[in-house]
Amino acid sequence: MTPDTLAALHAACFTTPRPWRAEEFAALLTGPGTFLCGDATAFALGRALAGEAELLTLAVCPTARRQGLGRARLTAFEDAARARGADTAFLEVAADNAAARALYDAAGYGQAGQRPGYYAAPDGSRIDALVLRKSLTG
Repeated sequence: MTPDTLAALHAACFTTPRPWRAEEFAALLTGPGTFLCGDATAFALGRALAGEAELLTLAVCPTARRQGLGRARLTAFEDAARARGADTAFLEVAADNAAARALYDAAGYGQAGQRPGYYAAPDGSRIDALVLRKSLTG
């Protein structure tokens, strides 16, 4: 997938947090420890360094949701993180994103912290980010 393809899918999926631009994806993809799992329908972008992994973003095309693709990409992210030596995974999710929170809860992620007002909504309001954590061992 190209940065343009990633940005197009991200834009179809998100308003809050704001969708990432192709230039941002290009920069992330060249960063140390960064890896991509998926295709033009659904992808997970992650990073693994020093025994920890971070799910940077997970996107599923709106017309392909509720088919298990999000869970499959999350599992692929976790497997790729383990293969890169990570034993713990972290992610941030908007507190008002009920669908994503249900996915992460079902996958065994628990709240490790909160970032008040972290995300800016299109109307200018602020939304908390929940920091979630999961052990990738055992």
